[in-house]
Amino acid sequence: MQTPAPFEYERATSVDGAIASLERLGPEARVIAGGHSLLPMMKLRLANPEHLIDINDLTELSYIREEDGEIAIGALTRHVELLTSELLAERLPAFREAEQVIADPVVRNRGTIGGSLCQADAAEDLSAVCTALKATAVIRGANGERRVALGDFHVGPYMTAVGDGELLTEVRIPLRAGAGSAHEKVERRAGDWAIAAASAAVWVDGGRIADAGIALAAVGLTTVHVTRAEELLRGSAPSDDLFAQAGQIASEDCAPSADGRGPVDYKRHLAGVLTTRALRRAAARALQQEA
Repeated sequence: MQTPAPFEYERATSVDGAIASLERLGPEARVIAGGHSLLPMMKLRLANPEHLIDINDLTELSYIREEDGEIAIGALTRHVELLTSELLAERLPAFREAEQVIADPVVRNRGTIGGSLCQADAAEDLSAVCTALKATAVIRGANGERRVALGDFHVGPYMTAVGDGELLTEVRIPLRAGAGSAHEKVERRAGDWAIAAASAAVWVDGGRIADAGIALAAVGLTTVHVTRAEELLRGSAPSDDLFAQAGQIASEDCAPSADGRGPVDYKRHLAGVLTTRALRRAAARALQQEA
């Protein structure tokens, strides 16, 4: 039986207390919430933290609400809450579409958005969703809070901008007029990691694309932010030809690896097709919002 290396455990009772423990214990301490990503890595000895800080009692970090022109999501919000939120389904539909294809009910009942983003797995769906939606991560430390754009949050495979002694506390997504979003995924079986996935967001003004967001999962070392395709879309009228061009750019700009889920050419093809599909649906929703 695979077992983790020995570690010390403590249960945080406040956000400030969790941050103080992280600062005191240093880089060998890890936060645990759902644990569905961290614990398997510990069992395989791919992660060997000396200390685990359990934040499951920090219910003040579990919420989905609209405030100050943004959707604010607490880092401890569970996948099932993201899936069933009518606010997200109405304002940011890519979230529900992603959650419908993430894992299984056991994982969705315990896993959190903060854990998903901080795991920084390149195949993780919510990182693509949040990047496409131009979200920002709110990171708190002993010296206060700072904001990091999701496009800059993942700095390498399984590495984030959260530093020693810091805690991701919230994700904030700006709300803008004429918005639409969508998520597309191909997987080997229901709930599996993606072979490839694409998230798209489109903001329409006067029948033209004022802004766009495109991000890919499972086709690079980290979440792939397809900025070159976003630049193509800005200022243009939505069309199938335009979205096909953006899909081609996504196919070119990703960097998949061959593995048991498929060869490189197949994954590049998928990235392009899924990007095109996601953009079509996101634009249709944006145009409906503008009408």
